[in-house]
Amino acid sequence: MGRRARLLAVGFDEPLVVEHFEPTQPAPGQILIDVQACGVCHRDLIDRAGRFPWMQLPITPGHELAGTVVAVGEGVTRWTLGDRVAALHRDWCGSCTACERGETSLCPSAFHVFGLLVDGGYATHVIATERAVYRLPSNLNAIDAAPLHCTAGTAFRGLSRAETKPGDRVLIVGANGGVGAAAIQVAKRLGAEVVAVTREQTHADWLTQLGADQVVVDAGTSFHKRVGRPADIALDCVGSPTFNSSLRSVRMGGCVVVIGNVSEARASLNLGLVIVNGLRILGSSGATAEDMAALLALHEQTPLDLSVLRHSTVGLEKAEAAQRAVQTGGLRGRIVLDLSG
Repeated sequence: MGRRARLLAVGFDEPLVVEHFEPTQPAPGQILIDVQACGVCHRDLIDRAGRFPWMQLPITPGHELAGTVVAVGEGVTRWTLGDRVAALHRDWCGSCTACERGETSLCPSAFHVFGLLVDGGYATHVIATERAVYRLPSNLNAIDAAPLHCTAGTAFRGLSRAETKPGDRVLIVGANGGVGAAAIQVAKRLGAEVVAVTREQTHADWLTQLGADQVVVDAGTSFHKRVGRPADIALDCVGSPTFNSSLRSVRMGGCVVVIGNVSEARASLNLGLVIVNGLRILGSSGATAEDMAALLALHEQTPLDLSVLRHSTVGLEKAEAAQRAVQTGGLRGRIVLDLSG
């Protein structure tokens, strides 16, 4: 018998319901995962708010899960019993143009999206398609691994797509969140100079300890006036509230990578600024399995401090409180649900 937290209705009027359930056996092409941990991400709140109209209800939230394969369906070739795995944002078909280019996170045929179209990781057991997860090394515990893809993996993919190189000046907006805290460490390991932007002074010393060379405390609309020398790359982990200040923070020919989308408000865009300054604007979705392998190799070479990506660890019964805490904001990293007990 397993346990899970269920979202029964869109919105925050009804709390998540923790219940017992009987895990099902995997169908052909699927695996059953014994989940040890799952991160609580801001996207879980976006899902819950109903901003994706195709979300299936009732559903178990959570896309930052890590665990062990305990059953495999017919035809599965990638995994065997006992393999340690963690979730990608979704699966991929393997035969479309994007997949053939290796851009599997851009596959238009993927349907297995944890917490939206299929049950996610706020549960002791999860069914996944065999391409919806990536392999974990034996020395990485589940609590650290659960949010790794959505934090350090997302940061690594965004910085890679922006072609970050040694000596680049990288601006990280929303640096105290899970992705931002990871991005500081990843950017430093790629040889970059890092400027971290946060709303609260209380985070400044901590961000410096993570490796930021400069910390700017700003409400989000005017940090471009305070960063000094323009950045080569801005990694925006917030979205519309900070987007225009991010644009104004990069040099001519610079790049803004948009990762965050915490507000429903649409961002306005000064096209003249983009044209005259020859700016690049990139959207960066979740990392691929290959991205994660490269990130884990970087971690093996110069270890990331994964403990700082975690604000706290709580049990499944605290899932509702954890989402409310994320909604309030101001956390340092992720809250992780410990499902191992």
